[in-house]
Amino acid sequence: MTRPTHLDESGAASMVDVGAKPATQRRAVAGGRITMSPEALEAIRSGNAPKGDVLSTARIAGIMAAKRTADLIPLCHPLALTKVGIDFTWEEGGIAVTAIAQTTGQTGVEMEALTAASVALLTLYDMAKALDRAMVLGDIRLLEKSGGRSGDWRAE
Repeated sequence: MTRPTHLDESGAASMVDVGAKPATQRRAVAGGRITMSPEALEAIRSGNAPKGDVLSTARIAGIMAAKRTADLIPLCHPLALTKVGIDFTWEEGGIAVTAIAQTTGQTGVEMEALTAASVALLTLYDMAKALDRAMVLGDIRLLEKSGGRSGDWRAE
């Protein structure tokens, strides 16, 4: 049995040394959703939410969060992201968020994509909480990743 990658020989938390790994194109896609009342959903869709343009604000928040992932998640490497994108899809009873993060580097961008999706969802909640405090965030998960030694992966 091998020891966990983020523990040193004494069992203390340690950042993984990726210095010897080759830089490759890395891409990760994460998603999640928020469910809400029909009234809150319609206010967001029509642009009549009390705090203004909900989707644009959530998009910017998700992008900013991806760029700050190493400040939020212990032992994450700071990455020079080459792209972060946030997309929204209207669903029955809510909104789905998809976040894409890309880099050319020595470690993956899964945490950046997951952080972007999570903060975009949190921002949707914050921007619409005056309309519906019972909104539910969920299904936050990695949808796919490519690049690196482990290659490509896609959720089923």
